[in-house]
Amino acid sequence: MLLSTLFFAMMNSMVKYLADYGAFQLVFFRSLGTLVFSMSFLLYRKIPIFGNQTKLLFLRGFTGASSMVLFFLALQFMTLGSAVTLRYTAPLFVALLTVMFMGEKIKFIQWIFFAISFAGVVLVKGFDATVNFFGLTIIILSSITSAITYILISKIGSKDHYMVIINYFMLMATLTGAFGCLFEWKTPQGIAWFYFILLGITGLIAQVLMTKAFQIGPAHTIAPFKFVEVIFSLAFGVLVFLDVYTLYSLLGMGMIILGLVLNARYKKVKGRDYYSF
Repeated sequence: MLLSTLFFAMMNSMVKYLADYGAFQLVFFRSLGTLVFSMSFLLYRKIPIFGNQTKLLFLRGFTGASSMVLFFLALQFMTLGSAVTLRYTAPLFVALLTVMFMGEKIKFIQWIFFAISFAGVVLVKGFDATVNFFGLTIIILSSITSAITYILISKIGSKDHYMVIINYFMLMATLTGAFGCLFEWKTPQGIAWFYFILLGITGLIAQVLMTKAFQIGPAHTIAPFKFVEVIFSLAFGVLVFLDVYTLYSLLGMGMIILGLVLNARYKKVKGRDYYSF
């Protein structure tokens, strides 16, 4: 999982570096390589590509692709560390959505954990000058669609092979990116081709390593380690993009992660984590 977070941070850095290109184009190159891999895997193993729960799989692919587009777009409007941290507020929305629409019970102590994370969001918004209202709105929408995605994955459960789930996600993301490219394509020049290829490779490696991690270990134990991606992203942001963070914004990021990690360690909803991808 730690290697997965490193490669996800590298992928996010590629997106940030290629900010002059449209979000849809970035999504297309990020997804295409993984789609080729997942499709090849399913065909080689003779696993039915369309799966058993077509409607849920389609919705999971759509919400996942939407979240990716929004996240890549948000990276154009804020620092790398802030964007990654704020996207991890998705579990807050998982809790809210499951309480409102699925009748789940959240204990009082968990609401305290969520309040810690929300206070962290307020600190980041208030003290990170790179986080404007438009960027914040986009990243929150990305978190909400991520939350819906996690709930859908939980609904799908083990009735479909994990690679079928990933394949639907990558297929929808590739098609979404390709459609968007019809309106905002910008031909890469020189070294940019290398970074676009690297974007796809790092995304593929990160996705495979993360999926494998969740296969071999309990999700509630593995999931908190994914927050290490924030540390790697902060490091890349400072070292590569010369991002500057105030003490308050770093404190806010720490509070967001602290609240989410405490909650992830405290309880699994109905015996299943909503944090597994």
